Amino acid sequence: MPEQFTRAFAERCNGLCPVRVQEAKDGDRLGPGHAFIAPGNRHMRVHRDGQSYRVALESTPPVNGHRPSIDVLFTSTAAAAGENAVGVILTGMGADGARGLSAMKRAGARTLAQDEASCVVFGMPREAIALGAVDHVLPLSELGRAALELSGAGGVR
Repeated sequence: MPEQFTRAFAERCNGLCPVRVQEAKDGDRLGPGHAFIAPGNRHMRVHRDGQSYRVALESTPPVNGHRPSIDVLFTSTAAAAGENAVGVILTGMGADGARGLSAMKRAGARTLAQDEASCVVFGMPREAIALGAVDHVLPLSELGRAALELSGAGGVR
């Protein structure tokens, strides 16, 4: 997503979603009921900080031609959180995120993908499904609820 878009996108999502949505800042603490969107042109990683998890932002080279790259986020989440994580891959072109979601699944995370019927572009979910990285394929209208239930957040702000 472009640099000038992500903050406005996060603010719009925050007004529409039952969880708090914000553009990530370096060092943000992750927790149930919060969603963070990587700032445009920055990779977002998850790292463990004692008993909690935090965001690390970086401007390292693009991965899969993207910065931010979902593979960077998911791979770091697999390493930091393992079975304590839930990964969701949504509509999009290409394969970014498929290998990272696979790493999350191998680490014990629960994984979800958007179904073809509700996708604008089924490329990213298709690639993740083909890799065997997905536990459940659901329509967009059910993904949020399922992710919140699996994470134990319950969907309340």
